[in-house]
Amino acid sequence: MGLNPEADQRSREAAREGSEFVELLEVLWEHGRDAVPTGPVSPSQLRVLYTLDREEGINLRMLAEALGSASPSVSRLCDRLQATGFVERAPSPVSRRELELRLTSHGKAYLVDLRTRREEILMATIDAMPAKARRSLLEGLRAFRGAAAGQQESDGARPLRSTG
Repeated sequence: MGLNPEADQRSREAAREGSEFVELLEVLWEHGRDAVPTGPVSPSQLRVLYTLDREEGINLRMLAEALGSASPSVSRLCDRLQATGFVERAPSPVSRRELELRLTSHGKAYLVDLRTRREEILMATIDAMPAKARRSLLEGLRAFRGAAAGQQESDGARPLRSTG
């Protein structure tokens, strides 16, 4: 990495803490997802919903690229999400051969409810932290998001856009 040994050690410690944080966050996230009454959505389907929320009106090829998956697999995910009323396909205004994918109002409502419940769970945990730790967490998360966006751009990937 080109870091001095002390900085390299701090980076490793931060990566370990980050991994543990993500694992704990996944558990908390699942509690939020389980609490949403609309029904189970698989993690793969949820990734589709998140992507369509950020990239409204993209086509299947672009969605597959964003997810790093094969178009036939993504098409089947969209079929299931369309059957649940979360996703709709519409003709593209730029090409008669393409379809645009969009969240329905039902799909948007599901994400709003899910995010609200997850934020409530996170807020309960964050509220238990001392004020100084909350400020540090916010600063660290913003810096992490900026570094991740920069890394994506340098890798040639489309940067993730925040929904909030």
